[in-house]
Amino acid sequence: MNDGSEITESVSMLIAISKYGGTFDCFAPDKEQSDVVDHVKGKPVGGSRNVMIEASRIARGNIKDVTQLETNNYDAIFMPGGFGAAKNLSDFATKGADMSVIPELEKILKEFHSSKKPIGLCCISPVLAARVFGSKKGGPGVQLTLGGKG
Repeated sequence: MNDGSEITESVSMLIAISKYGGTFDCFAPDKEQSDVVDHVKGKPVGGSRNVMIEASRIARGNIKDVTQLETNNYDAIFMPGGFGAAKNLSDFATKGADMSVIPELEKILKEFHSSKKPIGLCCISPVLAARVFGSKKGGPGVQLTLGGKG
């Protein structure tokens, strides 16, 4: 919710992949979360939690450190949104357009892109690709608009 992957998106992806006969592995960085949130009150609380351990709840324990992801072993990469993408995979939540993406994920996204393999991004996670492939990173330039007036 306010500190990790969007659960509905995460579970929906896993169900869809399985439903259509695909197999998957789940990955997360082995690092402390940027903050810990009391989901009843919707407010940060003290303490710390490990991103990979928290992600293992969704993956039902079947999770690996993102540094173990070998692009050649996969046909595509899919990433849910949620504050995990904005706080733990990047610093978008605090820096906005001046954000950075964790180096491990930046490397992986570039490898999938250069291999012409699909990259599926939900909700807020497209900002990760916009940063990695944007002109500030020497890429072709990516423009992204989030939200807007209804």
